[in-house]
Amino acid sequence: MRIAYIINSLEGGGAAFPVPSILSLMRDYGAEIKIFALTKKDGKALPTIHKALLPVSVRDGGLKDHLKTLLWLNQQIQTYQPTHLWTSLTRATLLGQLVGLKHQIPVISWQHAAYLKPWNLRLLKATRSLSKLWIGDSQRVTTLTQERLKICNDKIITWPIFKSSVNALKALPWQNGQTIQIVSMGRLHPVKGYDILIEACRLLSKRPNLPSYKVTIYGEGQEYDTLNKRIQQYQLEQYIKLAGFTPHVEQALIQSHLYLQPSRSEGFCVAAHEAMQAGLPVIASAVGELPFSITNNKTGFIVPPEDPIALANALYNFLQKPEQLYIMGQLARQIVLSRFSTEYFNQIGRQIFDRMNTFTNQ
Repeated sequence: MRIAYIINSLEGGGAAFPVPSILSLMRDYGAEIKIFALTKKDGKALPTIHKALLPVSVRDGGLKDHLKTLLWLNQQIQTYQPTHLWTSLTRATLLGQLVGLKHQIPVISWQHAAYLKPWNLRLLKATRSLSKLWIGDSQRVTTLTQERLKICNDKIITWPIFKSSVNALKALPWQNGQTIQIVSMGRLHPVKGYDILIEACRLLSKRPNLPSYKVTIYGEGQEYDTLNKRIQQYQLEQYIKLAGFTPHVEQALIQSHLYLQPSRSEGFCVAAHEAMQAGLPVIASAVGELPFSITNNKTGFIVPPEDPIALANALYNFLQKPEQLYIMGQLARQIVLSRFSTEYFNQIGRQIFDRMNTFTNQ
């Protein structure tokens, strides 16, 4: 089996970061792998891909030149001659489906997003039959994909893109007198809801008996200037820091006491589950898989998306009992270690690999 894994970009975070775990497993099962990225973007996912010794070809182009991208991909596939195409996200899927149709190569397609732009939804509905198998990165995304694209049960499977590790480092308990360290990770993009978080912190700053806390946001993106100006406008520099991208995710998590995910939309959301694995409770929007992983007042709290008042209230309540954060975080860790074990990850991967083998024999 030769798999051409086609992905939109190599941007830090998002769908690119789980790629080494997914493809290394397929390689362990005997497949030959090569990644084809339609554009580089910030390239922050490249180090983990190189570390996994996965070959990658990156197109030197942008996000809108679709015809040039299609021609490039067709040439790459013609040269590589894979037995299977595996696509991730909408642009890669639509172009991969066309190339697969031309060369009569079976296509397997990931779905990662709980939200699809209207035109992307229309296009995917029209081309859904060109993919032999669809994979949802969470049960929520699988359900939405079936409903939106009208995919039958035997053409779709759920494979959570997070593989937990019992050896993951754990955060330490909050100590009396410490500043409560709060962390969030994600692209500085409107979908991540950091404007909502800033507004929640503005509301929080007016509350009485507010303990010392600091929110550190790790990520880069188009919203940096807008968010930074808003932090300065509200005089929240003592409460919120835009720290840029970090490759040291585990270290950043274990130095914290609480994790926030104020997103407008998510699929699985690896970052929030990594935080739970590190022993942090999570306050998150009710989007994607998050409401299914987080239990109110036990492992964190779920708030409505785009509701800074609800987010401020949840934050205030948690800040009033920092000694409880570690206890909640330990339960969160137990849950992700149980639900997303390495054994489960490998088991689903094996099922998909075996299904893919049948495509070449049809």
